[in-house]
Amino acid sequence: MRVGVVGGGLTGLTAALDLVRRGHQVTVWEKSPALGGQVRTVSIGDAQLEGFYHHMFASDKALIGLITELGLSSSLQWLPSLVGYYYGGRVHDFTTPVDLMRFSPLGLFDRVRVGMMSLYLRRRNDWRYFETITAEEWLLKKMGRRSYEVIWGPLLRGKFGDSAERISMAWLWGRLHMRLGSRRGGGGERLGYLKGGFGRLIEALGQKVRDKGGSIMTGTSIKRIAVQDRHVAGAISGNGEVFPQDAIIATAPSPTFLGLIPELPREYGELLQQTQYLAALCLILVIKRPFGRVYWLNVGDRSFPFVAVIEQTNFVSPAEYGGKYILYVSNYVPASSPLCAMKPDGLVSHYLPFLQKINPRFDSDWVEQYHVFKEEYAQPIVPMNYSRLIPDMATPIGGLYLANTTQIYPEDRGMNQAVQLGLRVAGLAG
Repeated sequence: MRVGVVGGGLTGLTAALDLVRRGHQVTVWEKSPALGGQVRTVSIGDAQLEGFYHHMFASDKALIGLITELGLSSSLQWLPSLVGYYYGGRVHDFTTPVDLMRFSPLGLFDRVRVGMMSLYLRRRNDWRYFETITAEEWLLKKMGRRSYEVIWGPLLRGKFGDSAERISMAWLWGRLHMRLGSRRGGGGERLGYLKGGFGRLIEALGQKVRDKGGSIMTGTSIKRIAVQDRHVAGAISGNGEVFPQDAIIATAPSPTFLGLIPELPREYGELLQQTQYLAALCLILVIKRPFGRVYWLNVGDRSFPFVAVIEQTNFVSPAEYGGKYILYVSNYVPASSPLCAMKPDGLVSHYLPFLQKINPRFDSDWVEQYHVFKEEYAQPIVPMNYSRLIPDMATPIGGLYLANTTQIYPEDRGMNQAVQLGLRVAGLAG
């Protein structure tokens, strides 16, 4: 069977590999010159760095299995991770239970309460229990107003902006359940990283698809999916080339997918239209010296124009990047935000005073390079009862399948979820 895959990110390539293993004739179309999607990379000297920060959890079984199959397991490193929280003008360690007990912005009772409820969330596996209540309501009830005002409220508003009050507790459960599960006992956490970067995973995955007879076409944008008698007939590229197919998997975000297939039945199309997204905006700074002590710094001051600072070289050795230090400054904003329209140098200038609040010694002279990565449809907004809004992978058009981040709920976005999604949709299509 001829199966086309729209999108050469991790989900599309995983689906393609599974399908060629089953003997199908597979073609992958990727509009960008290179594969990777949200795992695409940029050159830092002789090294490749992900445009959006990435790491793995010990529970990422699907991703670990793929890495093993591709012969990369010897390059998989499990490295210590330090988490911090910027609040009240200082950086607080926020990795272990001991760090929580030392977190002075909360009183002792609130610290204990947060610790007990975090343990409860880690151990509870029934996410549906949390679907009919907002994160705000649950957190206020179970952890108290002070902890909400100091920790959870700023983080939710940083992630979801004006939609923070609508977010389902099931989404936050998924986020915390995965993260807290990576921490063992009373110690810190260890996260996974592929030596040389996750670009190696994408390269090996693409090559494996080709080696098994699949075709990968980069720099090829699909503009329309052709339908005949309510069944997929093929794909039409931007330059008008027609690719006849028996089935097509689209890994595009829902708004993009809607533009590819005007023949979608109204009910399914309206379901797709209900999902709202925030854009991911990531500034990478290549700097001369270390910025701080921690790997992952959540910012609890909502006067800041970003939500987190991720210091890659407090996780991976600077030696991997020729002795340079790498800083990601992360944000989630509406695609219409003025921040998304800023030129890279303007974004650097805009962020600089706030970075100096975290580290007063930081100066623009430290910056040797900078890069900006944007993803317009990165983070779906997840309200209560979101499971009712999830579109089926098998669309009402015969042979047409959709696989995107709206369908990983209640889990949050990540590489493991992308691999799982690819395997699920390949099982349906093939």
